Amino acid sequence: MATERLQGRRPAPRASGGGSRRQRVLAFQPVPSRRLWMVYALLAAGLGGLALRLAWVQVIQGNELLERARSIQTQTVTPLGRRRTIVDRQGRLVALDEERFTLWAHPRYFSFPGDDIGRLRSPVDVARKLSTVLGKPMADLVKAMDGRKSGVKLVNDLDPETAQRVRELGISGIDLEAYPQRVYPQGGLFANVVGFLNLERVPQAGLEQSRDRDLRRHESTRSLRRGADGTPLPDGLKAGVIYGDDLRLQLTLDARLQQVAQMALTNQVKQWKAKRGVALVMDVRNGELVALASTPTYDPNRFWSYKPGLFREWSVQDLYEPGSTFKPINLAIALQENAIDPSGKVNDSGQLTIGGWPIFNHDRKGNGVIDFPTVLQVSSNVGMVQAMRRVKPARFWHWLHTLGIDTTPDTDLPGAVAGQLKSLETFKTQPIEPATAAFGQGFNLTPLKLIQLHAMLANGGRLVSPHITRGLRSGDDLAPAPPASGVQLIKPEIAQTVLNWMETVVEKGSGKGVQIPGHRIGGKTGTAQKAENGVYVSGARITSFIAHLPINDPRFVVLVVVDEPQGGNAYGSTVAVPVAKQIIEALLVIEKIPPSRNVPSTARS
Repeated sequence: MATERLQGRRPAPRASGGGSRRQRVLAFQPVPSRRLWMVYALLAAGLGGLALRLAWVQVIQGNELLERARSIQTQTVTPLGRRRTIVDRQGRLVALDEERFTLWAHPRYFSFPGDDIGRLRSPVDVARKLSTVLGKPMADLVKAMDGRKSGVKLVNDLDPETAQRVRELGISGIDLEAYPQRVYPQGGLFANVVGFLNLERVPQAGLEQSRDRDLRRHESTRSLRRGADGTPLPDGLKAGVIYGDDLRLQLTLDARLQQVAQMALTNQVKQWKAKRGVALVMDVRNGELVALASTPTYDPNRFWSYKPGLFREWSVQDLYEPGSTFKPINLAIALQENAIDPSGKVNDSGQLTIGGWPIFNHDRKGNGVIDFPTVLQVSSNVGMVQAMRRVKPARFWHWLHTLGIDTTPDTDLPGAVAGQLKSLETFKTQPIEPATAAFGQGFNLTPLKLIQLHAMLANGGRLVSPHITRGLRSGDDLAPAPPASGVQLIKPEIAQTVLNWMETVVEKGSGKGVQIPGHRIGGKTGTAQKAENGVYVSGARITSFIAHLPINDPRFVVLVVVDEPQGGNAYGSTVAVPVAKQIIEALLVIEKIPPSRNVPSTARS
């Protein structure tokens, strides 16, 4: 120690942390530059790779990843193909789409609410719960699912209430597939004009087919973006994408009057063992059909149970010879041509020969010299031939053509067809043709065409277009009746003269059975031979009756046609008139038509 002090040296202090001096010296030595550059290069390479990856994702894969994200975030709603509702003139439901469900089972995923994750239930457990809700035997449900893992159709045509009860069970592996089903609440009441959809929802008849484009709702595939919690996002929604189509097709038909006409017609057809029948009621001011009932009919809700021949409305598509119901039209033509005088008379000898062919009255009896009201009252064929002989055949044919006998009516009724009329040359060269046409035979038309022509007499000579729809309406809004329309063909005073003559048929002639105290009604019965393939069928006849009311202010025309009633006493007066009276009585109440004159006290009592 003395030596150390002599040399002026002091002992080195110890490091508080311990360790040797060599270690302390090494700790403060600089890092070699080569190692540092390696670290820098490694970091730069990582940052460069990240930048390249970002560029690749954003530039190269950007669109692809965006589409994948949109597909996950966007819900696509496919339209179910719903159709618009059909209602009558008062808004009563005629046809509508109701939601139905198909129940599917996927046994591989069966579990109940509250089950542990991964625990699966057997088809027996699920069937036990479903059977009470569906009202089906549990054994049937188990049998349907036996040995199958997925895609088992358990039940079809589930109503919304039952489907909701199934949902409330909360069973995993059970799916409800919604679909629309066309329902016709009125059954067969409007089947003849509305038609139906088959099981594939393809329209097969009636308005469902002819107005198919109008009855399809405006639906399109809709894409809706949602957030992570399922909330709909406004981004990407276009104007009108959430639009709800509430349009309804409104008919001109009245369900109440249709019901009366259907029941009266069905009972009469059954009583007389007839082949078929039809009843039409038209508003003469605008051509609206208030009723169009036919029998036999069918239930469009169960169309597969009926013969296809019932799916067509024969009053619009089948031709027949109108017979005596056409006589008022011909008298209006003769008056318009100034061929007859309103106060004139004709000689009815009971029979005559035209071009070698004999013509008789229906009873083979003569009526002597009679005026034109009497011609209608007794339905004289000979009297009509005598009157129409004063009209030149060419002019007679011209009028039948102008009235549209041989052209398709301008109507929205599906399947309407044109009538049949002999050629002008035949009319001019064969006298028997205008002679038979004088009393409504030798040409064909449909009941629809006949009521259109009688509406022309009732409205003052205007030919209106028959129709059964008022168009599409929104919500509960109902369309008002359209204004008067039509092309003027007959002078109003001539039309009124013929109406007055028809009133005498109800007062004194074969139309007495339709009399209603206090109301002025005109009419004409008809009993025509029935022809097939140009040959009259022995014993087959078509009975009919046409009525106008009220005569003082005509508003409606009623036509009843019954095809092939059986029995020797089957005439228009016995078969068709009773049906027309029931319809008219209901029409007076529904349309609130007041009496035209005071009712005698004896009639009231």
